[in-house]
Amino acid sequence: MTTSLSRPDTVPEERAASHRMPFWVNQRLGLLVLVIALSVLFGVLRPAFLDERLVLFPLLRDVATLTVVALAQMVALSVGHMNLAVGRMAAFGAMFAGLGYDRLGLPMQAGLLLCLTAGAAIGAVTGWLIARTGVSSFVVTLAMDFALLGLVSLLYSALTEDAAFTTRPSGIGELRSYSLADICVGPICGSPAVPQIAQFTVLAMLGLGFLYGCTRIARELLLTGANPAAAELSGIPTGRRVLLAHTLSGLLAALAGFMAATGTGTFRASIGDDFMLPSFLGAVLGGTLLTGGVVSVLGTLLGTALVGVIRKGLDLLGVGLESLNIYLGCVLLLALSADRIRSVVSYRKVVRST
Repeated sequence: MTTSLSRPDTVPEERAASHRMPFWVNQRLGLLVLVIALSVLFGVLRPAFLDERLVLFPLLRDVATLTVVALAQMVALSVGHMNLAVGRMAAFGAMFAGLGYDRLGLPMQAGLLLCLTAGAAIGAVTGWLIARTGVSSFVVTLAMDFALLGLVSLLYSALTEDAAFTTRPSGIGELRSYSLADICVGPICGSPAVPQIAQFTVLAMLGLGFLYGCTRIARELLLTGANPAAAELSGIPTGRRVLLAHTLSGLLAALAGFMAATGTGTFRASIGDDFMLPSFLGAVLGGTLLTGGVVSVLGTLLGTALVGVIRKGLDLLGVGLESLNIYLGCVLLLALSADRIRSVVSYRKVVRST
């Protein structure tokens, strides 16, 4: 779903033009068509791409994890901020889960709860610093990224011998390798291509979909991102909304860290090292604006899926990592330019109609 808040300086003609051209619906439909078309293309070029267990299962497991990462970035972007520490927050939260399993002997659910609490706490600290000091989120989250990089590495070195927690409680192995094919109702079973770990992504999307689609808090978050001055004049506690957004961002980042650790089987300091680019790609491709005021939960999933399909398909075609990163960087550049292109096109249509 897409949730947006019109800026107060939008003229009636521009609003009418936007109603005549439902861009966000078209964008999500376009992303879906692209994902399907590219999947078919890669399947034709490399039939192994459609192998359910060897290719699609790990692909969808990665998409599930990176969608949660992109949702963490989306929440921060909803208030006009960005979270450059999303990867380190993932590592920070996952570290607490690994510590709970390795040293405290916690069951899987308790470790997950500890992970989410740690992520929400570090996100809240980040949001409090931004709201309290008025310093740009870019600066604060960049500083937090460096701080957590050192802190997490030091704690792993002090608490482990191999820089990783390897104790896995009951349920982790099944969560990593089981698919919906292992869930049957009588003779009917699910698809072997869909991992069970995707349940966390579905829950996160449902929660955010309800938050941004049905609550007053969401409207206040979006107004804070679209126009902070107007939000202040409207009586919205913008400081608390910034704090809430970063708390949610930290919680979702920690969930993604737990999912990534479950996928690899170990809790280590390097979790989240490659989360930065996918977090922006998924959110921005899905329709979330960097300037705040517009988010899309479903679009974030489709944007992440598109990136995952491109990455996996090009990898099977033998494209090197360096070239792959160039392609993904170009995709992000085009996505960042899309909002400006839409504004110019919409403005020209309004001018021609007057």
